[in-house]
Amino acid sequence: MRDRLRSPPRHSANRFGGGINRVQSPWRAQTIPYISIVMGSLLPFILLADVMPILPPLGFMMLIGWRIMRPGFLPLWVGVPLGAFDDLFSGQPFGSAILLWSIAMIILELVETRFPWRGFWQDWFTAGLALVIYILAAMAVSGATITSHMFLATIPQIVLTVLLYPLFARIIAWLDLFRLARARRVG
Repeated sequence: MRDRLRSPPRHSANRFGGGINRVQSPWRAQTIPYISIVMGSLLPFILLADVMPILPPLGFMMLIGWRIMRPGFLPLWVGVPLGAFDDLFSGQPFGSAILLWSIAMIILELVETRFPWRGFWQDWFTAGLALVIYILAAMAVSGATITSHMFLATIPQIVLTVLLYPLFARIIAWLDLFRLARARRVG
């Protein structure tokens, strides 16, 4: 009877795989946000090349989403290298995303220090405002003459971008859970 009480259980009670001898993967914990932002910058280049922009700026959406979901995780200077990567694939003049992403990171840091409380609607409003300003500023920085027809052509992209942010917030939340999940011990 006493031996039965001391015997180890045959299977883990934790269905998520946590327990003794399991640790987080430091590589995965540090690289998942950056890889997702880079993949967001590459995805429009791979999916669609068209005259009229319909796809949202996915790389910037991922950057804003990670910044809002995990405020202290990304450093302020991360807008420079990630913006440079986005400039290489977006077709914008080199330096526009560097400038705009860096400004967005600084402004979001100021907003976070001023208003530390957050909710879904505030996050969506903040991200939507940042995305609309980014699209309009990228249009202005591109060097094109801004006409009423060009502005009207960007309205579907702006609407789609703002409406897709909750989906991207959900994807980022799932990636954050994957990032912080415990890795299985090999040996």
